[in-house]
Amino acid sequence: MCTGKCARFVGLSLILLSLVCIVANALLLVPNGQTTWTKDHLSLQVWLMAGFIGGGLMVLCPGISAVRAGGKGCCGAGCCGNRCRMLRSVFCSAFGMLGAIYCLSVSGAGLRIGPQCLKDGSWAYHFQQTAGSYLLNRTQWSSCVEPPGVVSWNVTLFSLLVAASCLEILLCGVQLVNASIGVFCGDCRKKEGAPH
Repeated sequence: MCTGKCARFVGLSLILLSLVCIVANALLLVPNGQTTWTKDHLSLQVWLMAGFIGGGLMVLCPGISAVRAGGKGCCGAGCCGNRCRMLRSVFCSAFGMLGAIYCLSVSGAGLRIGPQCLKDGSWAYHFQQTAGSYLLNRTQWSSCVEPPGVVSWNVTLFSLLVAASCLEILLCGVQLVNASIGVFCGDCRKKEGAPH
């Protein structure tokens, strides 16, 4: 596969994954689709906006850059222009990888610690001491009274963020290598009008 075609495929995949992260983070702000608990009772990992900032905006940048590096634009026509776009994609991919690592770290911590919820009359991180073992014991999930269904809500969305950020790290790494090859070797696509 040419570096240009690979860049477009990776870029479109990164854009899709970044949008998934942004939506998942937005849903974490409204447990069970309600805003009643948004002001005071969301966990710190939700407020750190790892899906919006890290897995979302910081990965959207390399996604767009990779799509542009794989295309034929007027500003980057020819060998030199394509190599410049590939070089920009190298730096953007490194930036995106940092964002995806941030998203993975915060989302993993959110899964391990668990949500802040009302249990036995007090709001706290009641699953923090379980070191993540609550994930395997669904009978504990119903012990959180408010917000209703918050444990399954957080587990589902943070798991989605973990999976998406792992894929983003992988794809940013692929694009980092692909764009580096594109900088040094150029694109293998044939120029229009060139003799065959």
